[in-house]
Amino acid sequence: MSKTIPVYQTSLGPTHPAFKEPIHLTFDITGEKVLKADFAPGQAHRGVEWMGMRRNPIQILYLAERICGICGITHALAFSRACEQIAGIEVPARAHWIRTICCELERIHSHLLWAGVAAHELGFDSLFYLTWKARERVLDLMEDITGNRIHYAIIQIGGVRRDLDADRIAAIKEACGFYEGIFGELAKCLLDDSSIKLRCRDVGVLTAAEALSLSAVGPTARASGVPSDVRADHPYAAYTEIPVEPILPTVHGEGIHGDVYDRIIVRAYEIKQSVDIVRACLDNLPPGPVLAQPKIPVLLGQLKRAQGEAVGMHEAPRGEVAHYVRLAGAEAPAAWKVKASSYSNYLSWVPMLEGEQVADIPIIAASIDPCISCTDRVSWAAPDGGGGVLTKEELTRRSVEKTRRIQARLAARKEA
Repeated sequence: MSKTIPVYQTSLGPTHPAFKEPIHLTFDITGEKVLKADFAPGQAHRGVEWMGMRRNPIQILYLAERICGICGITHALAFSRACEQIAGIEVPARAHWIRTICCELERIHSHLLWAGVAAHELGFDSLFYLTWKARERVLDLMEDITGNRIHYAIIQIGGVRRDLDADRIAAIKEACGFYEGIFGELAKCLLDDSSIKLRCRDVGVLTAAEALSLSAVGPTARASGVPSDVRADHPYAAYTEIPVEPILPTVHGEGIHGDVYDRIIVRAYEIKQSVDIVRACLDNLPPGPVLAQPKIPVLLGQLKRAQGEAVGMHEAPRGEVAHYVRLAGAEAPAAWKVKASSYSNYLSWVPMLEGEQVADIPIIAASIDPCISCTDRVSWAAPDGGGGVLTKEELTRRSVEKTRRIQARLAARKEA
């Protein structure tokens, strides 16, 4: 007589040592195998967009930078690019190159942070300390360049707030030499360690077809063999003159598996690529101003008069980030909507986790480098103050109705 193996439901989160931010993952498990996986975001409610639509664009910059505590430049740059397109602001060439330098330094910082977290999830704390020690160098450098280790406030609509003098250029070159010197050691620890390979190879697989169908972005998509990268697909800033080749796992010579190990490969080699990009920027840094309009009142007046809509994009360390902005000749934007990288990558968790072992859940979940608060920015409450859950169909219906109301209002305004 066959014995039926019981299926248990268990969860991870909303608070859990594997996550530094709250999210709720649920699993159907039999023995040590995950049969079904699901997740429920929405644990962190900050209302960032709501607050932003009650501020002028200059004030929003400070708010946008605080969407993410790691990728400060990411959201400020994407928002600025959208505003610059609408207002017809030409960013000086030197500012474009300084922006690119700061973006790539931030990528180094973010990938080293992730490598440390991933090592910790694997129980390899000596590697955690090594990567975070290396990360301190770029944090100190960003503080020297911008004045802050986190939330740099270097991006301004129309350019950057600070120029790079000879001393800071020398410091950046010295830091590049430091990371070039330790790359071999980092790569050896991350990619040649037998324990990491055993824990990560063929674990949490996301195929190229799944990555495309689920709209995965950044290292998560590239590790599955999808060569998507905003810097290459839609060049901006200095990337128009410094071609960026998307890093795929083949760079390490082992083919494409789309697993956790491949995601480590991509991020490790992107650190090296970022150093190369920073060096290229320093070697070709043009002279000139760093702000299109240094007088803030004049810039703010220009933004208040601007009308139109645009999408500003940036290849953040986690992947594509997009900010939709609509200016309507007023103090505050008529619309501001943010699409973070993790929003695109969450769904890839499901095929990664199903069929895997319970012990591998933390490293698989961490392998997309999730930023929970980047994604959780709004909350919903029923008009009568009661609770409730919006289904996908209901949310879609309400979104379509709202869009039609806005379109009708705009059409009526034009006719008037």
